[in-house]
Amino acid sequence: MSELRNKLRQSRESSWSKFGKTLTFYVPGMIQCSGISGKYQAISITGNHCALQCDHCAGKLLEPMIWATTAEDLVDQCVSIYKKGNYGVLISGGCDAFGRLPWERFIPAIWEIKQKTGLYISVHSGLTDVSTAFDLKAAGVDQVLIDVIGDDETFQRIYHVPFGISRIIKALEALAQAKLDIVPHVVCGLHFGEIRGEKQAIQILSRFPLRQVVIVSIMKIPGTPAMNFKLPPAEAIADIIAETRFAVPDALISLGCARERGNRQMEIMAIDAGVNRMALPSDEAVAHAIKNGLKIKYQPTCCSVSGEFQDIAL
Repeated sequence: MSELRNKLRQSRESSWSKFGKTLTFYVPGMIQCSGISGKYQAISITGNHCALQCDHCAGKLLEPMIWATTAEDLVDQCVSIYKKGNYGVLISGGCDAFGRLPWERFIPAIWEIKQKTGLYISVHSGLTDVSTAFDLKAAGVDQVLIDVIGDDETFQRIYHVPFGISRIIKALEALAQAKLDIVPHVVCGLHFGEIRGEKQAIQILSRFPLRQVVIVSIMKIPGTPAMNFKLPPAEAIADIIAETRFAVPDALISLGCARERGNRQMEIMAIDAGVNRMALPSDEAVAHAIKNGLKIKYQPTCCSVSGEFQDIAL
């Protein structure tokens, strides 16, 4: 444990030296947290349909999203969202058997949304090719979110794909070639709750020019095989945050919203590791940050968002 404490100290000192002693807390969707209401909606362009039915999600994460399964619906929903005072939108959806989303049907709609609104647009890109990556860039997408897995067996068994992580690397290369703002997500505990390919995933990320990395962890979502997974301990998540800091020193690191709910120790140890951003903090996390002399800010968007919207300092 003393070795981990020393590692976390080195990580947070590196983070504070690079980015200052500031921690921004994020509130996505229409969630309320610490008196702040989220103003960043999530939309699924496939409804609740996903061909992959990954063990950790099985399409369940799509169900509470706004559904817009046609280009016309997507434009109408986004215009409505903007008129209601939202700052941005996350466009997501289920994948086909090859890990792709049906972007060809929606890219013109995204361009139209950017012309009609001031929404900041994030997308869960899936495994895009170069052509699609350039089309997303031309449409005005502000950033792309993508899961990065570092182990072939984990990818195949949990995501139910017949190929390995080389496809993820090719997608990252395509997104980078298009000069899109890539915000990779590393999911801790994907291999049935075991930490296996996460550090390899971080090494993959170190090859790319990144502004941000989001660390999340497996959740026990009812109706998914992950209900039977063990959950990685807070110490393991903190260790991955520190490893990310050392491998990608110039990137802001977030503890994302997709994580075990109620695990206050995870949040506290993430702060001890020098995390720069955190979604949905507990009161204990806020108190710990203040105790450590951090300047606290709040923003009502996803923690991946690069721009500042109603950034409230406390």
